[in-house]
Amino acid sequence: MHQPDTAPRHSIYFDYQVYPAAPRPASGQDRCTVAIAGAGPIGLALALDLARHGVAVVMLEAEQQVSHGSRAIAFTRRSMEILQQVGADKAVTARGLPWRFGNSFYRGHKVFRMEAPHSDDERFHPMINLQQPYLEQGMVEQVTGEPLIDLRWGHKVVDVQEGGAGVLIGVDTPQGEYRLQADWLVACDGARSPIRSLQALKMEGASYEGRFVIADIRIDLPLPTERLAFFDPPWNRGNTVLMHRETGGIWRFDYQLPPGEDPEQAQSMASLKARIDAQLACIGAAGTPWELDWCSVYSARALTLPDYVNGHVLYCGDAAHMLPIFGVRGANTGWQDGQNLAWKLAAVVKGSAPRRLLDSYTEERVGAAREIIEEAGKSTRFMTPPSAGYRLLRDATLSLALTQPFIRPLLHWRTSRPHEYLHSSLNSPEDDNALFTQGPADGVVIPNVRLGPEHYLMDHSLTRFCLLWFSHEASAPQPLRERVAAWQSVGLDLLRVGRGGDIDDPQGRVWARFGVHRSGAAYLLRPDQHVCARWLAVTPERLDLAMRQATAQA
Repeated sequence: MHQPDTAPRHSIYFDYQVYPAAPRPASGQDRCTVAIAGAGPIGLALALDLARHGVAVVMLEAEQQVSHGSRAIAFTRRSMEILQQVGADKAVTARGLPWRFGNSFYRGHKVFRMEAPHSDDERFHPMINLQQPYLEQGMVEQVTGEPLIDLRWGHKVVDVQEGGAGVLIGVDTPQGEYRLQADWLVACDGARSPIRSLQALKMEGASYEGRFVIADIRIDLPLPTERLAFFDPPWNRGNTVLMHRETGGIWRFDYQLPPGEDPEQAQSMASLKARIDAQLACIGAAGTPWELDWCSVYSARALTLPDYVNGHVLYCGDAAHMLPIFGVRGANTGWQDGQNLAWKLAAVVKGSAPRRLLDSYTEERVGAAREIIEEAGKSTRFMTPPSAGYRLLRDATLSLALTQPFIRPLLHWRTSRPHEYLHSSLNSPEDDNALFTQGPADGVVIPNVRLGPEHYLMDHSLTRFCLLWFSHEASAPQPLRERVAAWQSVGLDLLRVGRGGDIDDPQGRVWARFGVHRSGAAYLLRPDQHVCARWLAVTPERLDLAMRQATAQA
């Protein structure tokens, strides 16, 4: 029988709660429509998203408490917009530390200052730091109040058998095993995904040799919340050190180990103390007292499954891909996976779209992972040069940056960004995309726009298909309204954008950001807020064609 650890995890800042193990079904058999393995940030957000679409979910979590250690800490603006759509953004903003600047140092000299773009139109900052346990706890509380989600603590997936109409899942619990028949299983069970191993699936890509230690310490440092990168510090020649401020007086120290060093030895208190004290001396804080909370060792990997749909088993987040943390791509990429998958899986489950709609999940998200791997590979090779040649190039770049301003932008760390599905099969082939000179193109996520002092475009519910109709008229033409009504089985909302409209835009700010210059233009948004069609003038027939394309019915 599976026996999770029921001793609360150690932390000097977070109070771990041990949740009761869910009872084993008395019959030894159970059934559900969608099962999600893993109650981490990606699985929890996906469950909330599916529930919002009216799909019941059983969540299987092997542990009985939230994750140990800070883990994912830096969340992007796009991630916050995704969390807002499922009501989980306040779990981050209540405690998180927003930031937008990063500094890179080489041999004690500042060589680059990154400034993430930010405008008056944005509700969220470019980045916000919060330790993962706080986020998970807030999302667990939200999930607990959702009647369509059954979160089963202490339930470990031990077997997966594909069947013609679904998947048979073997689940072990503290009371014994049972079988769960599911129409669909989503693996959100992390980088070491047991489900991926059970299905004998192999990832493609590269693993890098360098190892890094993450150490969270409590310390009082008079420094702002900014990302700090130190190249070739005197105590760690040839290597890199990163620092991040976290909530509750905690700082993360992230430093590269010399080649061949034993990870266990690197996590010993003597090794940690010597290196953290040396870094504190580098920033002028020698002798400042500190206390260790948590530490871990990781290697940079850039890997992805070639297909995220394997029969009735779907892969999401780190179970689908493993990405270097440079550029905060882990959880931030996983949330984009989950948002992409949720509406498609819900449409297939409810019978409003064919199963082949899920092919676009693989098409779009594997494509995104491969682009990220290409970008992250550049950052990783810069942070951890894999050969003498790469190190020579890296050090030459850093040396030039000391005196040559033009070279400094090369040090930008290519942070996580919203992926653009410019070539998606769901984009309309017959719209006016090429005729627009401004605004979000087909496949691009829409911009947020400030509509009032505390009112933004994405505060509106944009979680179904939405036809944004830009008009000064009070009502859309009857034929267009009838065609919108004909798509209600899928879920399509008609929202007028303009003065006094469903989206009240008295100053024309939405019109301007969307590149609309005349009444009658329209944008069709998918439930994940990506554009799939736009027109200078929409007709019922063009809308119908775009909806069939976007739901894989063309």
